[in-house]
Amino acid sequence: MISAAVHNTATALRRQLIDRAVGDPGSPLHGADPADVVVHDGVMTAGTASEAYTDLLRRNFLPDAEASGQWDPPAHDIPYGTMTFGAQFAEVAVDAELGVVRVRRMTGAFAPGRVLNAKTARSQLMGGMLWGLGQALLEANHMDPDTGRWVSSGLGEYLVAVNADAPDVDVELIEVEDGIVNPLGVKGVGEIGQVGVAAAIANAVHHATGRRVRKLPITIEDLL
Repeated sequence: MISAAVHNTATALRRQLIDRAVGDPGSPLHGADPADVVVHDGVMTAGTASEAYTDLLRRNFLPDAEASGQWDPPAHDIPYGTMTFGAQFAEVAVDAELGVVRVRRMTGAFAPGRVLNAKTARSQLMGGMLWGLGQALLEANHMDPDTGRWVSSGLGEYLVAVNADAPDVDVELIEVEDGIVNPLGVKGVGEIGQVGVAAAIANAVHHATGRRVRKLPITIEDLL
């Protein structure tokens, strides 16, 4: 959502500077058709004439230029899927005597439209998958029926996944061109990495043990 607003703002700013250049008698681009002007690395060019943004601003005694823009997301009732799609897979090992579950491998494939930064997108999705592992096997809190208070009152007593719990995680990004969701075709990867993990792990546990667990987290007591 933010990227679309930034894109619209930058487009408005570029249009403003081009209009100023073609209307400025002192500019090499004076009189050019704004539709013919292209911009690359801060330089406006039309045919053989060109001028840098910095030269235009300096000649007009402008310390900077600014514009504003916004973007409104499409309505939810349009007949298109505008959210990120994903599929997740997990391989687990279950100790036959102790009922301890260990996740060995996880794979997630996601289609977030256009990927602007593959490294941060992959890191976000990997973090979500490890978050889902914690939800599936570790994280829980219970209320004391006598006091009405949570039994675990701090993170020191709350189980979360740590490095020793983290398996091999593979994240695949599938870029899909989408001209409907927003001007850049960018979708979010905020929490999609977490969504399918618990189901994938629960299905893998069922495949390994024959035991279908329908609560989270899946504990040793559920499997013994």
